[in-house]
Amino acid sequence: MSDVGGRERRRGPAGPLAAAWRAAVHGAPGRLLRRITPVTVPVLLAIADAMLVNGVGIGLELGVSVGAAVVLLLRRRFPLLVFLLTLPGLYIGYIWFAPMIGLYTLAARRPGRARLGICAVLLIAAHFFPYPISDFELTDYRENTLVLIDATVTSAAPIALGLLMRTRRELASRVEDLTRSLRREDRLLADRVKTTERARLAREMHDVVAHQVSLISLQAGAVQVSTEDAAARAGARTIRELSVRTLEELRHMVGVLRADGGDAGAAQDLAPQPDLEELPRLIEMSALDVTYEGGVVAGAKGAKTVERAAFRTVQEALTNVRKHAPGARVRIRVDPLDDAVQGEGAVQGEGEGAGRFDGAGESRAGHGLRVEIRNGPPDATATVPALPGGGHGLVGLRERAQSLGGTLEARRTSDGGFVVRAELPYGRVGSDPGEYGAG
Repeated sequence: MSDVGGRERRRGPAGPLAAAWRAAVHGAPGRLLRRITPVTVPVLLAIADAMLVNGVGIGLELGVSVGAAVVLLLRRRFPLLVFLLTLPGLYIGYIWFAPMIGLYTLAARRPGRARLGICAVLLIAAHFFPYPISDFELTDYRENTLVLIDATVTSAAPIALGLLMRTRRELASRVEDLTRSLRREDRLLADRVKTTERARLAREMHDVVAHQVSLISLQAGAVQVSTEDAAARAGARTIRELSVRTLEELRHMVGVLRADGGDAGAAQDLAPQPDLEELPRLIEMSALDVTYEGGVVAGAKGAKTVERAAFRTVQEALTNVRKHAPGARVRIRVDPLDDAVQGEGAVQGEGEGAGRFDGAGESRAGHGLRVEIRNGPPDATATVPALPGGGHGLVGLRERAQSLGGTLEARRTSDGGFVVRAELPYGRVGSDPGEYGAG
């Protein structure tokens, strides 16, 4: 245990030190260091080369050499000029680092056969001929040949390295472009597969659902004609109207699924979409005990997308009441959503005043719509219908509200009922979210 404790104690200080090191490397000091290092290190190497070759005594050779090293600070902006200014340092001060770095930068940033060829010849000449020129001996063939080979290698090496680095950068850029192109092709392929799947689902939906709903409509029509009971005729008429309405919405949904993603405007014109004006008829055909309190005039601000989302929210809530709370009393409120009350619904209590606003009877639409559907507990004597459900209705409504920049809250109440409250602002009505089926 003591050995383990000792290891833990020795390891302890490394944590803060490692964190401080990471902060220094990846923080502002690290970024500054990475930015100035490529600029300052070549200058420091060239100054060290000048002092090693010419000593620290004040003289022409040292002055020219240090000047050639200092101008390297501008090598990235003016590579050709900087290289030419480093040649006196090579010719007079016999330094190598400054002109080689300058030639490397020129090859990496301003490549050109003629330019690089002339600069290579200039570097070879500055290296080959001695200073002063009077010390040159033409008859010393062996020495001149060795110096010429050395000068040629000295000029060829930085050019080759600079061209290699430039080619590497271009290759990395092309690989990145190719990667982006492949990702774009993958997205296009995925979109095409999705479009094909949507079309297949549309065909299956039309073949299965439309056939069954048509049979229901025909049977309801037959009952409406043959029966003499007024209540039965009214029920059959309601079933027939609901079947026809369902077929219309199904045709619209099939058209949307078959439409190409880029032709959203054409898909929206396939059939008229429901809005707040349709709410009373929806409530009437729901066969539920519903109290409707509307404080917004339909189409007051032309935000049809928001009104459609409000309609779908009420429709899904009524469907859930029929499934899970048969016989329950339902209250529906549609009020304007103002800045003063926006977001208030998520924190209101369960009291009778929940969902009420000042000015609920005004005809203006405010900054959006606030929809609240509240139902009480189910009637114990009512029969629970065996209706299928996928459990995705509220999820779809929440996604619809979020796509419009709003919120949706669904929760149980203290009296055993349920409340669905949606706040739908007018800020993002430019895009029409897809239709979400009832769950």
